[in-house]
Amino acid sequence: MNTRNIAYSPAGKFEETRFEKIHNVIFKSSNEASIIVAHEIAELIQLKQQEDKFCVLGLATGSSPIKVYEELVRLHKEEGLSFENVISFNLDEYLPMQKENIQSYHYFMHEHLFNHIDILPENIHIPDGTIENEDVYQYCVDYELQIKEAGGLDFQLLGIGRTGHVGFNEPGSHLNSGTRSITLDHLTRADAAPSFLGIENVPRKAITMGVATVMSAKRIVLLGWGQHKAQIIKETIEGEISSLVPATYLQYHKNTTFILDNEAGSELTRNKTPWLVGPCIWTKELKSKAIVWLCELTKKSILKLTDKDYNDNGMSSLLAQEGRAYDLNIEMFNKLQHTITGWPGGKPNADDENRPERAEPARKRVIIFSPHPDDDVISMGGTFDRLVEQGHEVHIAYQTSGNIAVSDEEALKFAEVNSQLNCSDSIEKIIKDLKNKEKNSVDTLEVRKLKGLIRRSESFAATRYFNVPDNRVHFLDLPFYETGTIKKNKLSEKDVEIMCDLIETIKPHQVYAAGDLADPHGTHKVCLDALFAGLEKLKNESYMDDCWVWLYRGAWHEWETYEIEMAVPMSPDQVLKKRHAIFYHQSQKDGVMFQGDDNREFWVRAEDRNRLTAEKYNKLGLADYAAIEAFKRHHF
Repeated sequence: MNTRNIAYSPAGKFEETRFEKIHNVIFKSSNEASIIVAHEIAELIQLKQQEDKFCVLGLATGSSPIKVYEELVRLHKEEGLSFENVISFNLDEYLPMQKENIQSYHYFMHEHLFNHIDILPENIHIPDGTIENEDVYQYCVDYELQIKEAGGLDFQLLGIGRTGHVGFNEPGSHLNSGTRSITLDHLTRADAAPSFLGIENVPRKAITMGVATVMSAKRIVLLGWGQHKAQIIKETIEGEISSLVPATYLQYHKNTTFILDNEAGSELTRNKTPWLVGPCIWTKELKSKAIVWLCELTKKSILKLTDKDYNDNGMSSLLAQEGRAYDLNIEMFNKLQHTITGWPGGKPNADDENRPERAEPARKRVIIFSPHPDDDVISMGGTFDRLVEQGHEVHIAYQTSGNIAVSDEEALKFAEVNSQLNCSDSIEKIIKDLKNKEKNSVDTLEVRKLKGLIRRSESFAATRYFNVPDNRVHFLDLPFYETGTIKKNKLSEKDVEIMCDLIETIKPHQVYAAGDLADPHGTHKVCLDALFAGLEKLKNESYMDDCWVWLYRGAWHEWETYEIEMAVPMSPDQVLKKRHAIFYHQSQKDGVMFQGDDNREFWVRAEDRNRLTAEKYNKLGLADYAAIEAFKRHHF
């Protein structure tokens, strides 16, 4: 049954282009998209019920399908959707892996779906990570037979890894491959490292359905969320079929849809360079994006672009609309020039018509929201320093304790020093807990408190270095974070209330917050959602009329040049001062627990990114700065 056009076309955006080889739909948010997918699954289950047949589902794990499972659970509890006729087969499992381990996919599926619906236990099939090596081959053969005996997969839900794997079919997997054991790619293990509290704890092998097994499904839906998936999504949808990107095999499947959010679909040609696809509406943002792209393509600065450059590279319609290259170039040059300011809080007694920030009030109340206790200095340390130096009342709000990012070794070091100075039963218990802690187990409350205090002390060291009084440093310890594991609770009213209380107390003229949503365990996004929910509650308060919100990035990605609305240059001395501030966060230095796919330390990433932003501005024909921190304004 081909259902791909039933649910998706009205709500999402899909345009067939000569570049794309797989049907895909882009949604504004992963939440909206997940609900649509869940409803397609629900409709299929109900159709099979009417036909008195089993519905055979292939299910995926990881962060991508969580919202789909949440909606299926809601449909069961609130709308009576029954799963009694469902037979499920999961894609994969780590090897070796105990079922009760919180990192196992067996645990994941029961935690997010099976424990909350009426599926019959005998109809649940998840690869067994406890199988002995000599039994794995026959086990995989039997798994294939079970799928065939059930009638084959009616629907297969997929995610995609940054290697292009589906299931654990890593690069090199053959089109005809069946269920088997496989050695995991280093990048796959690096992506899993945050959940396992370090790559050294991630298993090296897994059992996975094969490419042929997946391709046998009557219907396939692949979910892709976030900027970090954008490049592999583009390669899969627009690239040639290759075993080096196993997901490209899905080009052969006749009933596959990729469901994407805006970020995951951002690299597709129709989104990144739509003028190469066909006629487009030249909005201000699209003009800026196209001109920056043209400069990079031709290796010219803005003011050197010619009519021929525009015409030769698919932008003749823009030229026809605007007139001459000269006029376009001047407009774009001035736009970028006006983003640059050494006065992030506004320059007093100055004409602010062409400046990113207001001149008045000359002394602003500022809140810098930092998801973790080091994002402030990593992502905007130079701007932070400028705001304080220029006399603004700067408050720092650390939204979470960051305790899970402190290694056991670091915590033990502090505990043992404390024991030497002030031995007590509680300290001795912490030392004992750390020394006896089992692999991947959750820290005790006392250990988590110690780890939080370590990060709190480091934060004070950095803010004092920037001459911020201690009473302007706020540790919010948002409850959603305090689970002791990578898996966090949902954002609650209590989280939002804490945010609102601080904003109401300070009544800021400026708010800075992390708009970098590519952190590996999602804390940045939840913290930003908490801010947005707070702003929504408070938006009608009179003082909010004077509040501007600036979003920073830096630890994982940077704003594209055309997106930047405030660029704060840094001198070489300021770069060094920012580095020094980052160094105060010593528990996060020389081996970060949540590194992501970037092996550089955070201070190196920040300096490289700030330098690259400055270089991009310079290549576009603007001043040559040592480094630039970039911001985009959020309107609420």
